[in-house]
Amino acid sequence: MPVLFALLTALANGTASVLQRMAAASAPSAKALHLSLFGYLIKRKVWLAGIGMVVVASVCQAVALATGPVALVQPIFIIELPFTLLLASRLVRRKLSRQTWSAVVLVTAALCAGLAAAAPSGGGTSASGKVWAAALISTGIFEAVVITVGVRTRGNVRGAAFGLAAACGYALTATLMKSAMAALEHGIGPFFSSWQLYGTAVAGVGALFLLQNGLQAGSLVAVQPPLTFGDALISICYGVTVFGENMRTGGWLLVVQIVALIAIAIGCIELSRSLAVVHSPLITGHDPQPAAELRR
Repeated sequence: MPVLFALLTALANGTASVLQRMAAASAPSAKALHLSLFGYLIKRKVWLAGIGMVVVASVCQAVALATGPVALVQPIFIIELPFTLLLASRLVRRKLSRQTWSAVVLVTAALCAGLAAAAPSGGGTSASGKVWAAALISTGIFEAVVITVGVRTRGNVRGAAFGLAAACGYALTATLMKSAMAALEHGIGPFFSSWQLYGTAVAGVGALFLLQNGLQAGSLVAVQPPLTFGDALISICYGVTVFGENMRTGGWLLVVQIVALIAIAIGCIELSRSLAVVHSPLITGHDPQPAAELRR
């Protein structure tokens, strides 16, 4: 159950990523780091369609997190990147190279091997106030540092920094969501009175804002790898430290996991390069009808 809904989440998020990138890339640079960026984007149908897919992804993610550990569910979202590439290439009717297909296979196989070796399991659905305080303070410090780097830089460096900041925001969103979904088991009242529910909304909107600024500032090659890879790694940290989830790390299993992480990183970079090339016609409108229709 958690694996299935995690895969559905990745597919919905991949679709949303394509649509949001098309809208955000055309936003004026003067709107960077301003709420007016949302005012610009909300007028574009393609961005609204992307937000619709984000809602679908959120529902699937909630089900996945309610039935499985964060350290298992969130890393599966790495599969979003290959799917995003495949969808974008279909929209512009562009064939993918053999090297790109090899990267798709590499990322998928490495993800399966890494998760099989780590076998995330166990853990609870709640944490003490001290644990939450430590997690939130650590998150705040990390976000402050990364966002400061983004504000003081330009181009791809800014895009990468905001991508990483968004990844941390999405990982926190997932962690809070899992705790909020656990409260739902006790009834509607405890669910709506849970502070984690409202924390989920705040963290999710903040992550979305950071991502839009990252997409507007830099190329997908800069934004996507830290977003995809960072979300998975930070989520594992939250799962282990907040909920006490278990990961197998002994002997050769740890070696397999390290090799898998390196392979995923290499594959993500290659896929991001390919995705940037595929996205160009979608953004500039140099390709035929499908892209033009979606931009309206």
